[in-house]
Amino acid sequence: MLTMSTRLKELARQDKDIKVAIVGAGKMGKGLINQMSRIRGMMPSVVVNRNVSKAVDAFLSAGIRREDIVVSNSLKKVNFYLEKGKYIATEDMDIATKANIIEAVVDATGVPEVGAKVSLDSIENRKHIIMLNVEADSVVGPILYNKAEEAGVVYTGTAGDEPGAVMELYDFAVGLGFQVLAIGKGKNNPLDMEATPDTVYERAIKNELNPHMLAGFVDGTNTMIEMTVMANATGFVPDKRGGHGVTCSVDDLTKIFRLKEEGGVLNKYQIVDYVMGIAPGVFVIFTTKLEEVHKQLEYLNMGPGPNYVLYRPYHLTSLETPITIFNACYYKEATIAPVEGQVAETITVAKRDLKVGESLDRIGGYTVYGSIEEHRIAKEKNLVPIGLIDENTKVIKDIKKGEPISYDMIELDKSKTIYKLRKLQDEIMG
Repeated sequence: MLTMSTRLKELARQDKDIKVAIVGAGKMGKGLINQMSRIRGMMPSVVVNRNVSKAVDAFLSAGIRREDIVVSNSLKKVNFYLEKGKYIATEDMDIATKANIIEAVVDATGVPEVGAKVSLDSIENRKHIIMLNVEADSVVGPILYNKAEEAGVVYTGTAGDEPGAVMELYDFAVGLGFQVLAIGKGKNNPLDMEATPDTVYERAIKNELNPHMLAGFVDGTNTMIEMTVMANATGFVPDKRGGHGVTCSVDDLTKIFRLKEEGGVLNKYQIVDYVMGIAPGVFVIFTTKLEEVHKQLEYLNMGPGPNYVLYRPYHLTSLETPITIFNACYYKEATIAPVEGQVAETITVAKRDLKVGESLDRIGGYTVYGSIEEHRIAKEKNLVPIGLIDENTKVIKDIKKGEPISYDMIELDKSKTIYKLRKLQDEIMG
């Protein structure tokens, strides 16, 4: 962070601020805009939202003067005013990916189709893409990562999201030569796979959240997607479909996440999971084969071993995203990326009985929820990633509540960017 602060101050003195476009002015995007407005050397220059008044409000909430905000959907006009140091509010996503002096684009929408399109367009226009959209990343991250590599730009998840926070601990442990056995995150809400926008509505409004977003947290889909992103970055897999989801304290993590023959719950090591009782934290469990290192870890109050836990008790979501923006733009480094390919999958499960002719909905809706599974098993059973499901998905076979949904049970909208990218990813990468 000292390096980041110093380098950004140097850029600011040279009038070379990193100019960023943010797509989505909801809770995450608005928080990022506010935080970035306090960082010298980095500017939230463009904000895109389908309701442009929310983009303007996000700027105003950050203390940016109304006379410094230009509302426009004209790329020519936007380029002119960006050169003048103005802030742009727009409804047109193409502005974010095509504006001349924008170096990085942040997708803060959480909508899989939007994430796929914004990422692809950013890469094609040689702009770094930062994904606050794990929903898209979990489905087509590997192909987008490859395309970004070929284009010479960075495709990355973000610091502050739980996968990014886990990756920080994982990189620390692996970089020091430790053997990582398990990685995971806490879950805030009690798991209710039947949660819908209606059942969480009052709580969502109270916390200024979209009810669909909160329902996706409560029914476990968001947790499964985040674990999928962790898996695709590390090669770790779920120990069983949906994970164990135990309830425990930080002190008990090493006792529970060990092999069954060692008194724990695991069938194997190198797994990803979630835990009730440690949110909003993330963890990594590691060990070493060296007796002297065991002695030093015990001396350092890391416990009796042989397994130890690294625990980070917080993640600041989009408030930490400036770290990822800086690393992408200055060092050309990703915070977390699907370097291992499609290792895991968040498969689609029926939330209730579904009948032929029905339309499905989206993540955090009324019809489906997600569960993590190894990609090889999902492929073998022809199971559908939940990020491909939307309101245009039609049921063509009756589906029982709790039944995993396979491609032959539904009809997907094949015109969507995310569908085309996933098809290409499956063809090329398997």
